[in-house]
Amino acid sequence: MLSRTPGHPSGRRLSAAAVAGAAVVLLATPGAFAHVSVNPGTAEPGGFTKAAFRVPNERDADSTVQVEIAFPAEHPLGHVSVQPVPGWKATVKKERLKQPIVDGDHEITEAVTSVLWEGGTIRPGEFQEFPLSLGPLPEDAPELVFKAVQTYSDGEVVRWIDVPEKGAAEPEHPAPVLALKSTAPVAAAPAAARTTDEADRAPATDTVSRLLGGSGLAVGLAALGWAAAGRRTSARRSARAERQEGITA
Repeated sequence: MLSRTPGHPSGRRLSAAAVAGAAVVLLATPGAFAHVSVNPGTAEPGGFTKAAFRVPNERDADSTVQVEIAFPAEHPLGHVSVQPVPGWKATVKKERLKQPIVDGDHEITEAVTSVLWEGGTIRPGEFQEFPLSLGPLPEDAPELVFKAVQTYSDGEVVRWIDVPEKGAAEPEHPAPVLALKSTAPVAAAPAAARTTDEADRAPATDTVSRLLGGSGLAVGLAALGWAAAGRRTSARRSARAERQEGITA
């Protein structure tokens, strides 16, 4: 059997292939860069939205057995509905508000503080989504920051509670953030609208047009009068010439 030294071209090719294979294994490691997130990441202020909290498993051998999502206390949400997830039991926790929320004709006196899912498992290399219906969303906030707590089968707890800051690097355990952005189209200005200057100039323009129209009419009438006067003068001259001819004869 032929042996290949590391300096041999074939040996270099084998080494490169081994490095590439190791890189693929590293990139494929479950949860290498994953974190708990909310999808979709944006919603319309003032209304309701469906938000799914996506939880990946970041362990090689242990499963996720419990997930809890805490709601922002500074922007309480009065209505939260849970979409059932097979194998998981959801518990919605509420507390009485110090200041009730007015929603149309209704007054909301309680708000959801958290939702806890347990009883199921998220195995290594898998993720699970936990959908909720939320609302009414605040109109005076740019975003809602939720905090997630993930518990593994070995008892380890990972807290996704770090608030991301604009312009800064992403924290190690970022909290899920729901951005509130309006998608209503901006109304365009009427195309036939006139400026104040145009409105001010309009009466003057109309007056000039009427004056010019009247002047043209007057000139036309004068021209007709001159033509008629010319014909009468020619007729008188012809009559005088005929009388003179008759006297001479």
